[in-house]
Amino acid sequence: MSLLPDAVRREAFAEASRFRGEFYECLTARRDELFELTDALLCVDGPVTSPVELTLVPEHRRGHGALYGALNRGRIDVDRLRALLADMPLPRFDGDRLVLAVDVSPWLRSDAPCSADRLFCHVYGRAKSASQFIPGWPYSFVAVLEPGATSWTGILDVVRLGPEDDATAVTAAQLRAVVERLIAAGQWTPGDPDITIVMDAGYDVTRLAWVLRDLPVELVGRIRGDRVMRLPKPPRVYNPKGGHPPKHGPEFRFNKPETWPEPAITTATDTANYGMAEAQAWDRVHPRLTHRSAWLEHDGELPIVEGTLVRLKVEHLSKEREAPQVWLWSSKTGAAPADVDRWWQGFLRRFDLEHTFRFGKQTLGWTTPKLRTPEAADRWTWLLVVAHTQLRLARPLAADLRRPWEKPTRPERLTPARVRRGFRNIRAHLLCPARVPQPRGAGPGRPPGTKNRRPAPRYDVGKTVKRPETLKAIGRPGRSW
Repeated sequence: MSLLPDAVRREAFAEASRFRGEFYECLTARRDELFELTDALLCVDGPVTSPVELTLVPEHRRGHGALYGALNRGRIDVDRLRALLADMPLPRFDGDRLVLAVDVSPWLRSDAPCSADRLFCHVYGRAKSASQFIPGWPYSFVAVLEPGATSWTGILDVVRLGPEDDATAVTAAQLRAVVERLIAAGQWTPGDPDITIVMDAGYDVTRLAWVLRDLPVELVGRIRGDRVMRLPKPPRVYNPKGGHPPKHGPEFRFNKPETWPEPAITTATDTANYGMAEAQAWDRVHPRLTHRSAWLEHDGELPIVEGTLVRLKVEHLSKEREAPQVWLWSSKTGAAPADVDRWWQGFLRRFDLEHTFRFGKQTLGWTTPKLRTPEAADRWTWLLVVAHTQLRLARPLAADLRRPWEKPTRPERLTPARVRRGFRNIRAHLLCPARVPQPRGAGPGRPPGTKNRRPAPRYDVGKTVKRPETLKAIGRPGRSW
């Protein structure tokens, strides 16, 4: 039984009911079935093993034909739903700062030759000592993070990457849209601290920092340990031989400590899991850009995108494993020691998004359905995002329905799986706008014993479109330094 004050509980019930009512308005076709399907996801006992099994849940009052019809031909006003997600209460870090994370998770479909728009997804841990490329649908998620050790995140947006998409361009457009929706919803106002966006090494953080430079954001991304960057250019001195002044300073090679100057900032933090964490930071470190990859079609002189480079080293990982050094780059310059600690601590919170992916796949059954079309997969993905959001809103209302072998947990420490156990009890007090189904009888379907004379088309696994990599390939003259 929850010990929260009645006013807090009433506010939580009202917020959850408001979200359910506005979500119902976002459903423009087959809305009753899609709404009840989302409730079935939250009320079924145990993990979701098959979508059709959800039709046996009491909260789902329609047949299995309605389920497949809604996934294949239903419609969701995604733009309105995205605005709704941005308008919900969001967790914040110290100083009332929003911290977002962006990452890609694949829906693997190696056995679906009749499904279009599949890509080769880079998957770790499926071989003994190597990664693999498996056909599937990659989805890019943007979520807001919580401070402290937790498995909760608030998903704000999801986009499926197609064969013709440039991952950096799609991520930049996705982040821009998310930040603009947060500003429109009043989540950020002038005078608030900049929104921090953390990402892993698979993203071109310097390119994203340049594209999003007009937004109130600071980007923090991990950099590979074999990179070479440049220090700020030295003060201009007279050169009797003439020539142009240098644009860049000396090289900063990550794997050669002799090229590292004295760090501008050094901090040490005693952590509970990793021992002493030491962070060193260098200001105005930047890459030496060339007209390749994302900068190929850049007009004019290439910019100098300066930021703060951070080297993080901890004493050990879990189980006393040796910890490699981690390199981070932030788009902010002139940082203080508190900023450096905030960056690497926020980056470690990025891994909470991995718990969300695992919960979505193993418990909510995100990648369980064998859906044929990518459009149906998009609808199912959005239903899971809505279900996860409802769990987050119902978090203050949930009781600890633990198993006999589980340890008691404080209400604020309940995991998404434990909140889901009691959602059926919470749902009884929430708004349920879905209408009572009207019996219509079974559909005609294909007569028994007849063959399917319209076989489904088969698609090859699409590789990403090969783009030109040099100025010569796109018919433009080279540029001199």
